Amino acid sequence: MKYLYHCLLLICLLLPAGHLLAKPVIYINQIAFDSNGPKTAVVRFDVKPVTPIKFTLINITNGNVVFTGTLADPQVITEWAPGKVFYQADFSSFNTNGNYQLSFKQDGETYTSYTFKVRENAVAKQTLSSIIHYYNKQRANTPQELSADAKLKLFGSDKTVDMRGGWCDASGDVSKYFSHLAYANYMSPQQTPFVTWSMVSASEAIPQLLAKWKLKDSLDNEALYGADYMMRALSDSGYFYMIVFSYFNKDPNARRVVGLLANSVTTNQYQCAFREGGGMAIAALARISQWKKHGKFTSKQYLDGAKRAFAHLLVNNTKYDDDGKENIIDDYCALMAATELWIATGEEMYKNEARKRVNNLAGRMSAEGYFLANHHGRPYWHASDAGLPVLALVRYLDKEQDAPHRNVALDVIKRALDYNLKVTHNVDNPFGYARQSFMYKGKVQDGFFIPHDNETGWWWQGENARLGSLASAAIAGGRLVYPGNANWGVNLPLAKFAEQQMDWIMGCNPYNMCFVYGFGKNNVPYMQSNFGHGSERGGISNGITGKDGNGDGSGIDFKTEAEGNEWRWTEQWIPHAAWFLQAAALMAQPVALH
Repeated sequence: MKYLYHCLLLICLLLPAGHLLAKPVIYINQIAFDSNGPKTAVVRFDVKPVTPIKFTLINITNGNVVFTGTLADPQVITEWAPGKVFYQADFSSFNTNGNYQLSFKQDGETYTSYTFKVRENAVAKQTLSSIIHYYNKQRANTPQELSADAKLKLFGSDKTVDMRGGWCDASGDVSKYFSHLAYANYMSPQQTPFVTWSMVSASEAIPQLLAKWKLKDSLDNEALYGADYMMRALSDSGYFYMIVFSYFNKDPNARRVVGLLANSVTTNQYQCAFREGGGMAIAALARISQWKKHGKFTSKQYLDGAKRAFAHLLVNNTKYDDDGKENIIDDYCALMAATELWIATGEEMYKNEARKRVNNLAGRMSAEGYFLANHHGRPYWHASDAGLPVLALVRYLDKEQDAPHRNVALDVIKRALDYNLKVTHNVDNPFGYARQSFMYKGKVQDGFFIPHDNETGWWWQGENARLGSLASAAIAGGRLVYPGNANWGVNLPLAKFAEQQMDWIMGCNPYNMCFVYGFGKNNVPYMQSNFGHGSERGGISNGITGKDGNGDGSGIDFKTEAEGNEWRWTEQWIPHAAWFLQAAALMAQPVALH
């Protein structure tokens, strides 16, 4: 007996401590699954199980087992979790409404997931009300903000403009942006204008559901609010003012209309190019003008403003591009602008401009299947809008009827979606996290997260907006090039790709963190901001990044405290919720409507 004891003790000493204590972990969407979409979870083990593991779904109302499956083949992600083994639990064929937990047994112990819902249109129904609430609370409409913004000074000038309205950009930043990072040329995100466009698009995608859920008027009013702000931001010269910057100062009178460089250095280069918010602002105004609804401005003023701004950028765009050259972001933003104006007016000029931009995008498609950002071999990658080129092409095809022109756009969509699936699945990837190609130190490489060493000199953050954008592209684009009878109207590979991006945001990620604030079991800490703003229910945080300190974005990281830099992971940002809104609406959209 003593000999057996010493043998066991020796084995215990030789084994790593984690093998004695670690238990399997279940990662799952903590909010809801659409009944007609794919459904997966991920299970992590420290040691590969000897025999296949069965899992069950349990109805928590009555305790009944309603589904039984087997964990899929093992996968490893050495870059994230050396020595760990991951398995997918796929229960896509289960579609009965209810509240459930996923459960399995190993070595006599039972392991159970967080509770989740399965419902028809569940993601949209569960979250859209809170997302609308989030934007309403993000309005820059406190007395201090309204007073200061009514007479904002232009940087370097005593001239003042009325820039009341708009949304505070993030839970820690009450500035207002059409776009930022313009100086980096290839990374400009679409902020306030895209939020507005996404609201209009979502309202038009599922009007009956929104009315049924008593959300239509609230969403429409929020979109009109965004349109009104863009009208105030439209200068007499025909360009949009890019940024109202707070300088992170509690004094509202410190705010200025600015252009922005790295490290909060401000300039008078505040004119929006197509890629700097101008294109999406034109698109949003042109689209909402067709509602024939008025905010503080009329629908005619919205359309006239869009036409005037488009005409101005046709002449002046490269003057506003920081490097004096157009790139892929100009192309897809100008495509969206021209398309919405074509739809709104039927005018030949806008048709021709849209077709030109489609051809530009086709010319930027590499042999590998990724877009090229410029003419020098730089792959297009983007931390928030990676799916927007496909969305712009899909919207164009809502209007384009000429077969040869349609075929050009359809081919680009197909190749882009094929690439997304290929690059995502050419390594073990149990979570299905969308990977990307980028140039790092002169060489093209693939990775999960954006490179931290990039043209901005400082900007990298969680990429939840990118995930929502790629989910949107997979569904909207997939309906055109890979249609299916189930799974939101697309084939299973694209549907599963879209589902896993959304699941990651809703909690199925290696940190078991639900990034939709106020939902799920685990949320990031509350963040407070000036003028009473801060984190709000329905807001979505930046999310997970590559390892802090890894210039190529390799590894994985998530921090809630980082000596003031925790915003990279925890801060809510308006593009995240806008892309989530877009994807959720597409998931709920009846396919026949598209």
